[in-house]
Amino acid sequence: ILFSGLVGTPQGSSQFGRLRTPFPMSVNHFYLVLLSGLAASGLLPVSGLRVETSGEVEAVNGTDVWLKCTFQSSSPITPATLTVSWSFRPIGPGREESVFYYHERPYPPPDGRFHKRAIWAGDIMGRDATIVVRKVKFTYNGTFSCQVKNPPDVHGNAGEVKLTVVTTASFSEMIMLAAAIGGAIVLMVIFLVIIMSIRRCREKRRVEEGAEELPRRQRKDPTVW
Repeated sequence: ILFSGLVGTPQGSSQFGRLRTPFPMSVNHFYLVLLSGLAASGLLPVSGLRVETSGEVEAVNGTDVWLKCTFQSSSPITPATLTVSWSFRPIGPGREESVFYYHERPYPPPDGRFHKRAIWAGDIMGRDATIVVRKVKFTYNGTFSCQVKNPPDVHGNAGEVKLTVVTTASFSEMIMLAAAIGGAIVLMVIFLVIIMSIRRCREKRRVEEGAEELPRRQRKDPTVW
């Protein structure tokens, strides 16, 4: 940190005055820098932070896709210092760019290809750093990286999600969709059969009760001539 100078102190006080910095630093940011420095120097024990993602994801052009990212840390979750960084690396030529940043609250990208496209869908206390990318394009083909830091756990792997944007759903997805629709139809048929069976049982019972009641009404009183 660069200091702009020293402020003099009255006679008899400390030799050095109060330090002034050329830029303000919030308490949370100072705490984050302090913990990171201590961890890097070895004064604090550091455990590897493990990040897990969905690996490979396929999405149809123009649809929304969930980029799943969860993490495990041996240190307690501290929202004031925990950070999540999502970045994107295209398949073809092009530089790596920021997709999303989280520190106490979501920070969507102010510009770029993911402006108004990346949405926070995670839960820090639930160890979830998932985001949603809306209306994917073919230019989104590439690798998304999820980096989580939870001081003093600042060293760990970055989870990666390889996104493939296609024109139509793949054959496997179509099979899954057909299976889901078929399963829903079967459940509806079973439900209707159960309802019809219950109604028939009730009607049959009413007919039987009516048949038993009719002879009773037709009987005559033996004392009456």
